Formats: sequence, C-alpha cells, structure tokens
Amino acid sequence: MHLKRILRLLPSVFLLAALTLQGQEDYKTGDDNKDVKLHASDTRYDVNRFKYNPIPRTPKNIILMIGDGMGVSQVFAGMTVNEGELFLENFKHIGFIKTQSSNNYVTDSAAAGTALACGIKTYNGAIGVNTNGRPRRNIREVAEKEGKSTGVVATSSITHATPASFVAHQTNRAMYEAIAADFLETDIDVFIGGGYKHFTDREDNRNLVNALEKKGYNVLRDMDYITKITHGKLAGLISPEHPPRYSEARGDMLPKATRTAIEILDDDEDGFFLMVEGSQIDWGGHQNNTVYIVEEMLDFDRAVGVALEFAAGNSETLIIVTADHETGGLGLNGGDISQGTVDGEFTTGGHTGVMVPVFAFGPGAERFTGIMENTDIARRIRRLMRN
Repeated sequence: MHLKRILRLLPSVFLLAALTLQGQEDYKTGDDNKDVKLHASDTRYDVNRFKYNPIPRTPKNIILMIGDGMGVSQVFAGMTVNEGELFLENFKHIGFIKTQSSNNYVTDSAAAGTALACGIKTYNGAIGVNTNGRPRRNIREVAEKEGKSTGVVATSSITHATPASFVAHQTNRAMYEAIAADFLETDIDVFIGGGYKHFTDREDNRNLVNALEKKGYNVLRDMDYITKITHGKLAGLISPEHPPRYSEARGDMLPKATRTAIEILDDDEDGFFLMVEGSQIDWGGHQNNTVYIVEEMLDFDRAVGVALEFAAGNSETLIIVTADHETGGLGLNGGDISQGTVDGEFTTGGHTGVMVPVFAFGPGAERFTGIMENTDIARRIRRLMRN
C-alpha cells in the first residue's frame, strides 16, 4: 500500500481502536458514591477455617487468584462489612508486591497482568509481550508444556487485559478480536467470562465459536449449563462483553465458575494451573463507589473459599491470591465491624502506585512472603512447576 494512503487511513484506524476501547472501558465512569456508608448485613456469609498438611514439597496444582484493583483497604473494607471475617484469613504466608510497569510508576492492568503471567516488566497496554513487542511465554503456557491442564476465569470479558495476559500476545490491550483469535492458538482447557462478541461479531467475519467447537470445546453462554460440565474442554462466554456487576444480575457466577473449572481440570493426573480474576473490584474503585468495591470483594472472597475447600481436601494445591494494582486510593475513614458498615474515601478515579498484598496457602506457600516485584510471582510459580 502506498505510504500516502497509509497515512490517510491512520486517523480512521486510531478512531476505530478508540471506539472499541471506549466500549470496553465504560466501567470507569459511574455515580460518585464515595460518601455512602455501606451496610450489607444481608450479604453476610460464614467463613470456614481450613488446615492443610502438604504431602509434596512442591504443588501438583496451582491456583492464582487476582483481585483486580485490590489493595489492603479493599480487603479490610470487605472484612469489615462481613463483620470481621474473610476466607483470606486462612492464609498465613503473606507478602507484598511492587506494581510499577516498565514505563510508568502507575501501571495499567495489561502491563501488570503481563508481569504476573510472564514474569517481565513491560509498557502499559502490552499483552504478553516485552518492551520491544515480542511475545514472552506465560505461566499457563509453561504449565501446558509440563503436561498440566489449564484454565482462566474472570468476571470481565475473557479478552480483557488481565485474563488476556495469560492467553494472548498482542502489542495493545484494545486488540480484542486478535486476543480472541489467540485462544485458538492455545491448548487451554477451560475459560469462563464475557466477550462472546469478540469471537463472533468480528471485522474479519470469522466465527471463532465454530472454530472452538471444531477443536472440541463445549461453547456455552448460560451458567446453569456451564456448571453441569464436569469434563472435557469448556468455553463459557456468558455475555456479549463484560458480565454485569454482582448485585445487578451476575450473582454468584464467580464462585460457581471457579468450582466448575477446578472440577474439570482436576481430571488431569499431571495437575493443573488455573487463574481466577475478580475483575470488578477495580471497577468500583474507578467509580469511587464503596458499595461496588465491597460487593465485588466479598464475591471474590467467596471464590477464594471455593479454592480453599479444594486445596484443603487434597494437600497438593498451592493457592496464591494477589492483585495487579490498587484502584481508587481507597481510605477507610470510619466503620463498625459489629454492624458491618464502612465509610470509604478516595484520592483518584484511576490506579495508584502502592504495593498490593500477596496471600499463599499450600505447598510452596513460603516462597511468596516478604516484599517482591510483581514479576516474582510468575518466576516463582514457573520454578515450582519445573521442580
């Protein structure tokens, strides 16, 4: 194509990318709810205590759970509203990770997700590639090379930044259709989230659902059917783009999807790797909405409880819970644990540069303590898989 024609087309290309990104990023705007005092006693749940006696020195199964935007304030806000208890309190090995990207003190989810997935620092917006745009192997790919089954679960579109970082290799997080096509280049066994339109309503007119079915996937859109699948390959695409928030229509999709993925992946005698993201904790932070944050934090914690129940039962599973970054600069200026109420204030509608917590449970948990770089998570998981 002639250079002048390319230059004439560039504005249209950038506009299309911007419009696509805007549709996927609408969650960042919403009602300012920073002064709301939340009382969520109707959502309170009991928290079980789990013990484990790890038989192996290294895990057979690894479950990495990411609370997008989850800092210590988000954790304690959820704990307060659940009247002082979370499943996260079962974790005795605790540390922190630094979240900075290669080009910014404040990371975005793409660079942070790539750091957690690939063990490298890269620029904001990068999905599974280094600062030169070259693909880097992620820990899901390492797990597959080691003969393990793999899965990804999220309460966002499955093509969104964090889940995409564990599947795809693209230079820009807004390349949702290219990210969707990357799923077909993998041997991933289970993925559950939104993003159906990126597999079907495409500029290239390809129907990737048909291609997935030809590869042996059950492609389902209803959680009632998804939860009935106990073996084989599963692509659960439950909404055209992002699933709704917990309180609006999504309900307990995340704990159910986590349980379903574990049940399917556990069929593999060589073990499995599963990444689970509570995506919308971040969205509540972007909206400065304390209620939204707490609802999503508690939903994520219930999914953690599902993973803990499994791990405590087989003694061969390592669970790591962390975040990609903190969102909102949430401060807790008041609350009452006995009443389950909390009052939050915010410093920003974006991400912040603070360290975020890491919790670990099971064989190998002792390797995830202290202050680390976010890249250390993937590197240490990789070493555990290869032992």
